[in-house]
Amino acid sequence: MCDKDKSSIGFGVGLILGVIGGIVAGVLYAPESGEAMREKVKDTVCDLAEKHSPAVKDAKKQALESIDLLRYKLEKQYKKICSMLKSKKMRKAKELESLMAKQGK
Repeated sequence: MCDKDKSSIGFGVGLILGVIGGIVAGVLYAPESGEAMREKVKDTVCDLAEKHSPAVKDAKKQALESIDLLRYKLEKQYKKICSMLKSKKMRKAKELESLMAKQGK
């Protein structure tokens, strides 16, 4: 995974955590009534979602692309390992066959 992918994922996660933390802090330190505070939080969340929607979508897209790339690499390694194991089993079977043939003579 390249550094750009890591930084994009980190940005997306940081953005989401920052929004959540801001909402929690706003609710905890709010001197207003519950109804007024809920309305204010709702407006803030909607405003943040509108402002940062492209960045979040881009970070999500890059994260999904990174996951797909990682999945591809893991599948490739898995197939390689399976092929190696199969090759070793075939080699062992041939050795056993040749040993049996020698004993049969």
